Amino acid sequence: MRRRALLGAALATLALATPTLAQEPWPSRPLRFIVPFPPGGASDFVGRVTAEFLTARLGQPVVIENRGGAGGNIGTEAAARAAPDGYTLVLGAIGTVAVNRFLFRRLPYDPDRDLTPISLLALVPNLMVVPLGLPVATPGEFAAWARAQGAGVSFGSIGNGTSQHLAGVQFNMLTGTQMVHVPYRDPAQANTDLMEGRVQVLFQSISGVAQLAKTGRMKALAVTGEERVPAFAELPTLREAGIDVTTVGWFGLMAPAGVPEPVLARLEAEAVAAMQDPGVAARVAETGSLARARGRDHFARFIAEETGRMRTIVQASGAVAD
Repeated sequence: MRRRALLGAALATLALATPTLAQEPWPSRPLRFIVPFPPGGASDFVGRVTAEFLTARLGQPVVIENRGGAGGNIGTEAAARAAPDGYTLVLGAIGTVAVNRFLFRRLPYDPDRDLTPISLLALVPNLMVVPLGLPVATPGEFAAWARAQGAGVSFGSIGNGTSQHLAGVQFNMLTGTQMVHVPYRDPAQANTDLMEGRVQVLFQSISGVAQLAKTGRMKALAVTGEERVPAFAELPTLREAGIDVTTVGWFGLMAPAGVPEPVLARLEAEAVAAMQDPGVAARVAETGSLARARGRDHFARFIAEETGRMRTIVQASGAVAD
């Protein structure tokens, strides 16, 4: 009887302890941060800067996992299918969240159902550049020149559905130009073809052409988006020039749907703090990007607005990716 009583007491103690053991403090182990693009470039840089800050604030390593492919779909799907325990994060981008749903006939995840917005991190404006010999000095002059050429003008980008491609499509829509899209696999080749006059304009990432523009190898006319960028503070936005090309790249922190509210709140607070940190903002600016600390509610509204705009522009482009 005594042995049976002791066994019963031990089982009761274990039963009481089990919930406590299950509710381990978060985070108690490393986090995986999926960047759904190859290493290098603005996406990887913004992801790594954010991961470094989160590592210091959370007290656990935040480990970058580059899983590129299919326009970011492969890595984003992996995140969407991960356990919603707060230990998997993903870098959301204009393509994976707002564009690909219209570009791909079959998207392997639903951005609205399968992912949770945590915070906007950075905006990535594009620089409108033309060859040195082109007889234009402003976006308006370029639009007038391009209209006169009809379909004889081409613009390059790093692929269908990228912000560079869709900025060119939006420019066509707003100005009545008929520029033909030329997609490139290699951004350096696009830059070379622009400088040699084989394409007449690029809406290229600032980090990809800043040095070429600053050293006088191509002519910068304006930046896309709603605000000027520090690296080219003298250049107007296309909106200021009267052509409201608002298409920019962007990145944000996201997680699988279903992450517990306390974990989301902590991640939101730390991500916002990261982009408000002067040192982090300065490092992000090195890529030509703009750090933007915007939490869950703002980021969710931003995604909804971007999705609506991208639907119109992608459909106007006629582009498909599969």
